[in-house]
Amino acid sequence: MPDTADPHPFVKPYVYETLDTRAMHFSICEIQSRMQVQHPHALDLAYTRTMMAFLLFVPRPRALAMIGLGGGSMAKFCHRQLPDTRIEVVEINPHVIALREQFQVPPDDARFQVRRGDGADFVRETHDRLDVLLVDGFDHEGQPPALCSQAFYDDCRTALRANGLLVVNLHTAHADFQRHAARLERAFDGEVLLVSDRDCSNTIAFAGQGALRGRPGAGAMRKPRSLARQAWDELLPAFTHVAASLQRQREDG
Repeated sequence: MPDTADPHPFVKPYVYETLDTRAMHFSICEIQSRMQVQHPHALDLAYTRTMMAFLLFVPRPRALAMIGLGGGSMAKFCHRQLPDTRIEVVEINPHVIALREQFQVPPDDARFQVRRGDGADFVRETHDRLDVLLVDGFDHEGQPPALCSQAFYDDCRTALRANGLLVVNLHTAHADFQRHAARLERAFDGEVLLVSDRDCSNTIAFAGQGALRGRPGAGAMRKPRSLARQAWDELLPAFTHVAASLQRQREDG
């Protein structure tokens, strides 16, 4: 494991700005996070809206954890839209955390905390207390092996409460994508839904013991009480896509 006490082994991201956006990069070829300057709490990248579809299955999470801060898009969104949820964000790279103010990530408070740490260690030490666990821990080399091993996914299952949900951002073109998906299947006894984004660069995996068994239908597609109307309108296409993917999986199964 990297030494989380020493900032030197970690690559510094840089910020690229246009008139309308502010983005975090490790290289010009890959965007880690992007924020609309005039709408800093909106989810600008499509895969983040897909990950938020966990609300279809766990509409009122009490405890939510995130592995990977990036530019804080999902952290900001959840902090604003889920006022009754305790949120803990674990980020290993101190240089990423140092940019939190540039991306308007809110300060820590009684229900929201960003802390430096190893995501694999955090999950290993967490038992039966999370309603939702979001894993989006890419670094300058892609998906860290420690965040896509069989042991990691097994630990993720242990970290969740009954009917809790794991949501993982996977790189579809990764050479070991099928292996990673198979590890999730093993960890969660086959209760996994894979949803590709429109350009097939990201696949979002939803995994849970019982959480996926409910039926996202007309009732589940109603706007959650805590969400602002604009946020709901922005999320609805992604939620509809996830619900349709689940329906197809059930029909094929």
